[in-house]
Amino acid sequence: MPFDPTPWRNDTAAALAGRIHLNNAGASLMPQPVLAAVRSHLDLEAHLGGYEAADAARPDIEGAYEHLARLFCTAARNVAVVENATVAFAQALSAFDFERGDAILTTRNDYASNQLMYLSLAARHGVEVVRAADLAEGGADPDSVRRLLRERRPKLVAVTWVPTSSGLIQPVAEIGELCADAQVPYIVDACQAAGQLEIDFAALHCDFLTGTARKFLRGPRGVGFMVVSDAMLAQQRAPLLIDMRGADWIDADRYALADSARRFENWEFAYALVLGMGAAAKYARAVGVAEAGAYAAGLAAYARSLVGALPGARVLDRGGALAAIVTVEVAGHAAADIVRSLRDQAINTSSLGRTQAVLDLDGKRATSVLRISPHYYNTRREIEILASALEEFAP
Repeated sequence: MPFDPTPWRNDTAAALAGRIHLNNAGASLMPQPVLAAVRSHLDLEAHLGGYEAADAARPDIEGAYEHLARLFCTAARNVAVVENATVAFAQALSAFDFERGDAILTTRNDYASNQLMYLSLAARHGVEVVRAADLAEGGADPDSVRRLLRERRPKLVAVTWVPTSSGLIQPVAEIGELCADAQVPYIVDACQAAGQLEIDFAALHCDFLTGTARKFLRGPRGVGFMVVSDAMLAQQRAPLLIDMRGADWIDADRYALADSARRFENWEFAYALVLGMGAAAKYARAVGVAEAGAYAAGLAAYARSLVGALPGARVLDRGGALAAIVTVEVAGHAAADIVRSLRDQAINTSSLGRTQAVLDLDGKRATSVLRISPHYYNTRREIEILASALEEFAP
C-alpha cells in the first residue's frame, strides 16, 4: 500500500490551516499528542509546582526514556536527555582526554557546530582535525577512512549522518564497522536522521549517538538526546564537567558516577519538553519510520526534479543516497530573501549561508542556498505549489 499522509496531517494544526511547512530539517510541526504532552505538564506545574509536578509525572518521565530506547533499538539505561543536540555532542567529546598530537577523524560534511568544537580543541590542546576524502559522487569514502584509521590512529572518529547543507546520507554503519575493527571510539551525529531514517544503535557500531527532538522526530524545541554504548559506560567515560545529576558526591574528594547514560545529564530539566520528546518517539514508531522516511525522501526527489527545472536554479545535493533535504541555489537571489518571500505566502523553508557549511558550499561554489525539507505529512501538491512560487525568482 502507498503511504497515506492524511491521518498524520489531521494531527498537524498548521497543515490543516493551509500552511505548507517544508522546514522540517529546522523544526518540524509537532503533532497533537506531542503538543498535548507538553501542555499538560505545564498545566501540572502551574497547579502543583515545578518539583512537585516532576515527582507526580515520574512514571511518564521514565516512560519517555523507554520510548526513545525502543525507537533506537537500545535499552533505557543507555539513553540520556540533554538540552539540545550540540550539548549532547559536546558532552560526548568531553568524555575524552585530548592531548597535543591527538587526531580527530571526521568528514568534509560535518555539522558546523561540531567542526567549531574540533577547531577549538585544536587551538586549545593542539588536536589535529583530519578529514576523510569524499567519493566522486559525494559522501565520505570508506576506503579513505580505513586508510586514515591505519595511518593516523585517531583518538576519535566523528561523523554527521545527514549534514545540514544537503540531503546526503553518510555511510555511518560502514564507517562504524571500520572503527570497531580498529577499536577507535566513534560518535554519530543523528540530528537530521532521527525520525526519517531507521536507527538500530548496535548496527551502527558507534559509541555515542546524538540528536535533537525538534527536527524530523517532530518533538519540541529545546531538548535533545544521546545514546551511550555499554562499552563507554564500562570504561567509566563521563563528561568533563559532571553535574550532580551524573554523579554522587560521596566524600570530600571523591564522587561516584551514575551507572547509566544519565551521568551525561544535568540536574535541571524542562520536564514538559522531556515528555514531549518521549511522546514524539512513541508517535514516530506508530507512524513507521521506514515507510514515512521513504515517502518524505520521495517528496524531496520530486522537489529536486521540479525546482531543478526552473531557470537559474541549481540543485546542490550529491551522494549515492539522499534524504528528505533539498538544497538549491537560485541565481541572482539571496536565499534568505527567498525564504522571507515564501513565508509571506504561507510556505516555510530555510536558508543556509557559507559559514554554516564552509567546506561543502565552497566545494559547490555556492554562498547562499535555499533548503527545502519535506516530511511525511506533506503532499506532492504542496511541492508543486512551492515550485510555482519559486518561478517568480527565475531570471
